[in-house]
Amino acid sequence: MAHHLTTSYTKDAVDLFRYYKRLAERAIEQCPEEGLFATLDAESNSIAVIVKHMAGNMRSRWTDFLTTDGEKPDRNRDTEFEEPPSSRAELIAMWERGWKSLFDALEPLADADLTRTVTIRTEAHSVMQAINRQIAHYSYHVGQIVFLAKHFTANAAGGWTSLTVPRNKSRDFNADVASGRKSQR
Repeated sequence: MAHHLTTSYTKDAVDLFRYYKRLAERAIEQCPEEGLFATLDAESNSIAVIVKHMAGNMRSRWTDFLTTDGEKPDRNRDTEFEEPPSSRAELIAMWERGWKSLFDALEPLADADLTRTVTIRTEAHSVMQAINRQIAHYSYHVGQIVFLAKHFTANAAGGWTSLTVPRNKSRDFNADVASGRKSQR
């Protein structure tokens, strides 16, 4: 994500969400199909389960964001960790629906909306607090997706391609940033 100066919290938040969405997508693209559904152990979640959970959370949090509680009565969080999508295509479709809910809710917001009050599990939040809460939540899960995808891709044909600064390449990366060949984010 190219870094650019903005004074709009809403625009910056949307840009951050797009950055984390794309980071996870780049990891998922590299991951072999079987890696999307594999777990490291009995207590771990697969990438598919994490995607299902994130999509469920996004639907709940962002549907009618300004007017209803972010924990919708029809959400069953526990089932988000069961029976994940069974194919890459189904996983991506679920992922896209979740993110569509988020962007449809955030893109029309004006900075004046940031001080409005919304609820999540009956707890009051300013719109800005609710957005910050979700940025933290989704970046946490994107980190899990990247970790798992890297783990399951490392031994696959072609191996893992770094999503950010490759190991032992900081000097090259910094030189590219300074010359304008790479973005800082």
